[in-house]
Amino acid sequence: MKIDVLLGLQWGDEGKGKIVDVLTPEYDIIARFQGGPNAGHTIIFEGKKFVLHTIPSGIFSEKAKNIVGNGVILDPFIMRKELENLDAQNIPARDRLYISRKAHLITPSHRLLDAVYEKSKGKEKIGSTLKGIGPTYTDKVARLGLRIGDLQEDNFRGRYEKLRERHLKIMRSYGFETTDFTFDELSFNDYEEAWFDALKIFDELTMVNSEYMINEALDKGQKVLAEGAQGSMLDIDFGTYPFVTSSNTIVAGVCSGLGVPPQKVGEVFGVFKAYCTRVGSGPFPSELLDDNGKLMRDTGKEFGSTTGRPRRCGWLDLVALKYSIMLNGVSKLFMMKTDVLSPFEELEICTSYEIDGKKSAEVPYDMTRCEIDPVLTTMEGWNENIETLPDMDQAPQALNTYIEYVEKETGVPIEIVSIGPDRKQTLFR
Repeated sequence: MKIDVLLGLQWGDEGKGKIVDVLTPEYDIIARFQGGPNAGHTIIFEGKKFVLHTIPSGIFSEKAKNIVGNGVILDPFIMRKELENLDAQNIPARDRLYISRKAHLITPSHRLLDAVYEKSKGKEKIGSTLKGIGPTYTDKVARLGLRIGDLQEDNFRGRYEKLRERHLKIMRSYGFETTDFTFDELSFNDYEEAWFDALKIFDELTMVNSEYMINEALDKGQKVLAEGAQGSMLDIDFGTYPFVTSSNTIVAGVCSGLGVPPQKVGEVFGVFKAYCTRVGSGPFPSELLDDNGKLMRDTGKEFGSTTGRPRRCGWLDLVALKYSIMLNGVSKLFMMKTDVLSPFEELEICTSYEIDGKKSAEVPYDMTRCEIDPVLTTMEGWNENIETLPDMDQAPQALNTYIEYVEKETGVPIEIVSIGPDRKQTLFR
């Protein structure tokens, strides 16, 4: 058996959580392979809304095991809140959750450094979620990090203090003090105290060597789905650097983030919105700064599920989409938030870039150092409410034309069309 992969093809916020929730009944294991609480996967069903930051989106299934893989970094303070929210809705998450011993911990001083670095950049800030993601991955690569398995070692507190002092020294070199920042409305010292208290949740969770657990499950013929966070255009290597996240968000991250070999990767499901959004700074060639952009934002309720910040909105960018499909070897496409385009009489799609006066079908090496104008193709909009469509056979012709155009351009079939936030508003083609 091979591991299937579901990941985002844009700048995150594509609707991955909803699709994982929809597909979970077909799988025995759902596994997160990268990122941390900078993710915000929103799932809506039976009139209830859940936002998951670290816990895999298969947690609502009674039969699926949910693994937080070694490539994930986690903050126990944030994870405890997630678990408490699920407790309040009678979701027995603790029984369904498995944590890799090799996953790294986000410490309070990692979040502190994140805030220091972002504040020191001024107008050149990246747009970080301020969850400590970058500094934690930095320490992981520098071989200074603390892992979940270290919690069971006698010298954990000493190692923590040593790392903390290192971070405080860096902070002071930038001219800041801990009193200059708050975290979830707590002072640094109060947050640190709450963080240590939150470590108790790991006494209630199952810690595993997840690479063995996943490979053994595949050998037994069990079905495993790897759930990505963020989006391919935020990949640390292939995204719009430096306005990217700190992990590999593309399919290659599955191998390192879960410990599976490349030949065990099966289907690759690429999730994208029928348009584009981006949170924070960074290049966005098809961005709309007019009333159309505002209409997209308002109709799609485009505000970050992790930060609450308004998302930048724009037309679908086929140059970036085809780039992500190439990097990931996508075999099936799932188009999300299609209903958000319903108010438009005309739609546009970015089919190529004009860079410094020359037409290009490639994503340039550095999108921040050149003038990019989108070359747009105009299409007829369906201009009617599609939120209650029972199936694709009754879809407006303009919607089918839009879908078929994207399929022709990308060479990949669109098998799922989402027409609303609820899991029931999902149409299969």
